[in-house]
Amino acid sequence: MKAYTTLLKAADTEYVTQKSRFIGHATPVATEEEALRYLEAIRQEHKAANHHCYAYIIGENAGIMRYSDDGEPGGTAGLPIIEVMKQRGVVNCAVVITRYFGGILLGAGGLVRAYSHTCALALNEAGICEMAPSLWMKLEVAYPQWDRVQHELKSLPIRQDEPEYTDSIRFGLLCKQTDTEQVLAMLMRVTDGRIRQLAQEECYAPWGQSGQAAQE
Repeated sequence: MKAYTTLLKAADTEYVTQKSRFIGHATPVATEEEALRYLEAIRQEHKAANHHCYAYIIGENAGIMRYSDDGEPGGTAGLPIIEVMKQRGVVNCAVVITRYFGGILLGAGGLVRAYSHTCALALNEAGICEMAPSLWMKLEVAYPQWDRVQHELKSLPIRQDEPEYTDSIRFGLLCKQTDTEQVLAMLMRVTDGRIRQLAQEECYAPWGQSGQAAQE
């Protein structure tokens, strides 16, 4: 398992220039089939549009890269879209830009700028995050240690689930696998070793640049 950069969520945005509407759609996808289903859904939603230009990059190492101008002059739509995606370093995602022609020709340069700009807007709206190998843990502490644990958690690079208050306090937390040793060491220190790990599960999770788990 290794980290990769992708989109946090699906998002739509719109850019209008010279009376042409460019609607940018961006989403995380895991497979090429999923990307093509996303494209088809947008085509069905916007049947009256003139073009549905797209690009997608699949695989942690960007092993699959596809794009299409969908009737626009060669090199003015699909290629600019995928170039913006490559500049941002995102994989496992798809971008579709729907164009409603406004009657004014933009020229090759205008089209490249419009598709590039709309792609950038869509990526910004979807949010870019690091998908990192992570560890979810279920932990248990006694009530006397809880205040110290809560205080320590505020400074740790983790995401915490809502605690369960019973005869003890149980809570889940998520952290990057690379931070696991540091997180557990701090929690052991503040509880004098009186914290129990009840369960754990390896997973991928989205993380923002601040080091905190990204939220949709």
